[in-house]
Amino acid sequence: MTTDRELHGHLIGRQGSRADLNTPALILDIDALDRNIATMAALTAGRGVALRPHAKTHKSVDIALRQIAAGAAGVCCAKIGEAEALTEGGVTGILITSPVAAPAAIDRLAKLAGAADGLMAVVDHPGVAGRLQAALAAADACLDVIIDIDPGIARTGVASAEAAVALARVIDAAPNLEYRGVQFYCGSQQHIESYADRRAAIVERTGYLEDVIAALADAGFAPGIVTGSGTGTHRIDLELGVFNELQAGSYVFMDKQYLDCDIADGGEPPFEVSLAVDARVVSANHSGLVTIDAGYKSLSTDGGVAVVQRGAPETAFFAFMGDEHAALIAPEIGNELQPGDPVSLTVPHCDPTVNLYDSYHVVARDTLVAIWPVSARGRAR
Repeated sequence: MTTDRELHGHLIGRQGSRADLNTPALILDIDALDRNIATMAALTAGRGVALRPHAKTHKSVDIALRQIAAGAAGVCCAKIGEAEALTEGGVTGILITSPVAAPAAIDRLAKLAGAADGLMAVVDHPGVAGRLQAALAAADACLDVIIDIDPGIARTGVASAEAAVALARVIDAAPNLEYRGVQFYCGSQQHIESYADRRAAIVERTGYLEDVIAALADAGFAPGIVTGSGTGTHRIDLELGVFNELQAGSYVFMDKQYLDCDIADGGEPPFEVSLAVDARVVSANHSGLVTIDAGYKSLSTDGGVAVVQRGAPETAFFAFMGDEHAALIAPEIGNELQPGDPVSLTVPHCDPTVNLYDSYHVVARDTLVAIWPVSARGRAR
């Protein structure tokens, strides 16, 4: 199999070499990326809040190390496979934000705990805490754990303040587990488009979080770490001041889902679009439609459709046409564009789109400057 580096390595450093990439290709603007990293680092530092950005967005050792160099306390990973891949690349301070419950996964987590600097993991069930304790004892390892609190979506997390206290007692009695705090991620609120509506929803949920924290404190388990938040609510959460650690992830890239949201209460968004999928026109036989070489296998489908960044009218309507193709529809577009012409797209949802690619093609302006692996691609278990 021909790798991205074999295809495109010779283009690195050649001025204007983005135009010579085989498509579809995942493109990362390094200057916009670094500005986004610096902006979020400054926002959190200015409030005295730690930043542990979510690496499920980028799945990249290279990006994680840039975030840590800019001041992040570490990164979050959704699954143990992501944590293993990033640990192998030298990333430290990883928090696994989804419960690890399967027997084989618990054994891997116990092994990783003995090798990874600053590893933490969430727990939401006493039985799982017991299995973790047994595996860690057998591996002669210890693990810092965070209690995951359900914010109301019934996906993961303890379902009440009483359950949080009961779980804290189980953790406290386990010699190889160290209770560090709580996690509260309001995922369903991140993409509420209206800032006022999103803020109202988060204020209500934060009240519930404060009740859980108070119950834990009354029982002698005041959380040292209160972690959560996301790109859509980072500004609100910083203002409310309950979290002392933020997990925002998509801010490094931005995508159509977040571009559709009022992130800054009517102001200019603080983050730029740094991610794109470059495609090419492969057929232009109709005046009102051209076909490009990026379909379901090249772009996520859970966040709407892609939008044109450049190379075609910004008003062109994107429509999937199958696994390999999509259409751009606009008056006279088939007369304006020819087969082989390049088109750049803003992706619908960055996280699953990234997972479709082996590599980032890192560009400065229009020059390819590096090829970075998507280090944790496919590490869903």
